[in-house]
Amino acid sequence: MTRSPRRPPGRRFGHLLGVYGLLALAALLFLAFSLALPDTYPTLDNISAVLSNQSIPAVLALGATIPIATAKFDLSIGYGLGLAHVMAMQLIAVDAWPWPLACLVVVLGGAVVGAFNGMVVEFARIDSFIATLGTGSILYAVTGWVTDGARIVPGPHGLPAAFTDLYDSRFLGLPVSACYVVLLTALLWLLLERLPLGRYLYVIGSNPRAAELVGIPTRRYVVHAFVGSGVVVGIAGVLLAAQQRVGNPSVGLDYLLPAFVGALLGSTTIRPGRANAVGTLVAVVVLAIGLAGIGQLGARFWAIPLFNGATLLVAVGMAGYTARRQVRQRPKEPPRALPDPPKVTS
Repeated sequence: MTRSPRRPPGRRFGHLLGVYGLLALAALLFLAFSLALPDTYPTLDNISAVLSNQSIPAVLALGATIPIATAKFDLSIGYGLGLAHVMAMQLIAVDAWPWPLACLVVVLGGAVVGAFNGMVVEFARIDSFIATLGTGSILYAVTGWVTDGARIVPGPHGLPAAFTDLYDSRFLGLPVSACYVVLLTALLWLLLERLPLGRYLYVIGSNPRAAELVGIPTRRYVVHAFVGSGVVVGIAGVLLAAQQRVGNPSVGLDYLLPAFVGALLGSTTIRPGRANAVGTLVAVVVLAIGLAGIGQLGARFWAIPLFNGATLLVAVGMAGYTARRQVRQRPKEPPRALPDPPKVTS
């Protein structure tokens, strides 16, 4: 029985750092802020508030992870989030729809938007950045048309308690919204890591030409990835409506950058070099710990976008470095012998 060659100590340390480095950073950040703010930071109330406040960005980051697995980017998720939460408020607070039906329609609407994005990208052959930025602008226009540029405020009776409990209730002492994040992470992990669909998405993302040669219908699976992203965006919109209880036509744009920071930073950990659900969750935890800490330290209002933007640059740089490092570490195949040239007979 032959044993696989052991990695050199330096390479083994680099591998462990790539897999668990971000998780270790989360622990170090929490320890540092706990020492700096011992009376307010390491408390159950603060942890509960952080979990609750960061649940919607986490859900949106998980939604962005699905197309990234195919090397596509959905820049419409922020605009889609704004439209989804506005539509939920419109249907429940203004049109008096039963809230379960309104939520279902919003989630299905997110799937339709995702399918449209996927078809524009794959069948119109438009780059995903440009295509989803264009569809996002259309979604923003629809949001403005629905709200006429004003907020949607519920009547004197407010929203149904069962609807707001989707966000406000607790489960096992934790905010139920945090439980949604854990459940969604588990479902995406199962989809991407254990089911054939996830393997197909990864193959398409790493080498679409090779995926076509082995018979994978790349266009269909890319559309599926965008549909999955749209469904998650619809769910996030429902949660945002239950949280804010007011329809704000411009609120979705605030979630776009944190979502991509979490998704791209997550691709540098747990499974370095590829988008993965657990890595995205770890990245969101790091962002949540950092944002809560700098907020409690009394940072100015511009510190949060500065933190998000700098972290995005670091995430993109680390993702590129990890991908290049994996390519360098792959064993090189011996060069194939070229066939002899045909003999020319006179």
